[in-house]
Amino acid sequence: MKQEVIKLTEKQLVRLDIINKAISGFITVNEAAQALGVSRRQIQRLKKEVKEHGAAALVHKNSLKPPHNAFSAEQKEKIIELKNTKLYESCNFMHFRSLLDEYHGIQISYSSLYMILKDAGISSPKTRRRYKPHRRRKRKKQAGLLLQVDATPFAWFMGSRKKYSIHGGIDDATSQVTSLFMCKNECLYGYFKVFRQTIANFGIPISAYADKHTIFRSPNKDKSVIDASIKAKDTQLGMALKDLCVELIAARSPQAKGRIERLWGTLQSRLPVEFALRGITDIDAANEFLKEYIYIFNSEFAVEPEDTESAFRKPPEYMDLDYVFCIREQRVIDAGGVFSYMNKSFKVEDGNYAGKLPAKTKVTVLLNPDLGELGIKVKYKNLLFNVTRFIPPKRKASKKPEPKPRKLLSANHPYRYGQSIYSKLDYTLSDQEIMEMLEDAFLK
Repeated sequence: MKQEVIKLTEKQLVRLDIINKAISGFITVNEAAQALGVSRRQIQRLKKEVKEHGAAALVHKNSLKPPHNAFSAEQKEKIIELKNTKLYESCNFMHFRSLLDEYHGIQISYSSLYMILKDAGISSPKTRRRYKPHRRRKRKKQAGLLLQVDATPFAWFMGSRKKYSIHGGIDDATSQVTSLFMCKNECLYGYFKVFRQTIANFGIPISAYADKHTIFRSPNKDKSVIDASIKAKDTQLGMALKDLCVELIAARSPQAKGRIERLWGTLQSRLPVEFALRGITDIDAANEFLKEYIYIFNSEFAVEPEDTESAFRKPPEYMDLDYVFCIREQRVIDAGGVFSYMNKSFKVEDGNYAGKLPAKTKVTVLLNPDLGELGIKVKYKNLLFNVTRFIPPKRKASKKPEPKPRKLLSANHPYRYGQSIYSKLDYTLSDQEIMEMLEDAFLK
């Protein structure tokens, strides 16, 4: 082993000093073995190596060779080139590592990828705020005890600045995403879909944790506690959750529902890249992909609960969720079974109820896009009725009154030739008043 410059660590320098003393006879082989914690045979071997090669004998023979599993310069350049593309520039290092394995067949550890990108001057786009100490709320013990729900607007599709809102739910005990659904903005329909998909995938949760949006609770809720005269009715979503016996808990701050807030940060970093890789650019295609993506996400980020028994409940067999997650409003029908809703008229069809519904009957209108062609049903005494669009006949236009014929002045009327006889007068009254004055003066 020939080298002009040999770098030894502090430990290697100590070993070299002891071996040199053993060679010179200042200490015995047994004393050198005891000092270095090795056998006598190892000391004898080291003495021979140092005599032949000097200090280089203490350097491991593989230390100057690249590891057999090390990445070549070409592979490193490919990784750096991929990271600098527009598609991957917004990926954090962990997400980029999984995409390299899935789409490019490059398997690499996170630490190796971190060193390659850091040496190339590439920083992770995932910024981290300064740590602020705060008391963390413990997770619930069972899955299904608490479901955190929220929505976030974001430009999910690369190349477009238009923002859409993804509605989602995450279990507090396991961090499992139960549902994701995209809409144009945060809306009641989006939250209906979140709870329906959650029930279909897992079951009915015991409670739901949400912010104070008017979709969840009436703005008069806090006022009604102070003033009993103020009534706070349940919202449409509140009525649906009450039918499912789900307790709705209002969060006082975004930090209180930190699990779903952190979920949005992760999805805003990952989903735009996932959409771009699959060529997804519209809401319908995104929702179809999100149904599968929640299982991919849960396999990577979900944790085991303290109690493995799930608290999610199955809905009763008699319950039809189409009629639970719908808008309910009261209307009164007329003698012909017709009612007005959203500036349109509908007629109640005959159903299982004996006879037609009497006039001035108060019915509940159920509105849901999944309820048939019109998306509207009528409920009366727990009976459901179909409705059809009713176009009232046009009213006959009333005739306009014929204008009265104007009274023509006679040929010898003073007004026709009076200006030639009398001097011109300055009138400040209106023309109608002038005519009335002339009529009083000359015609009566």
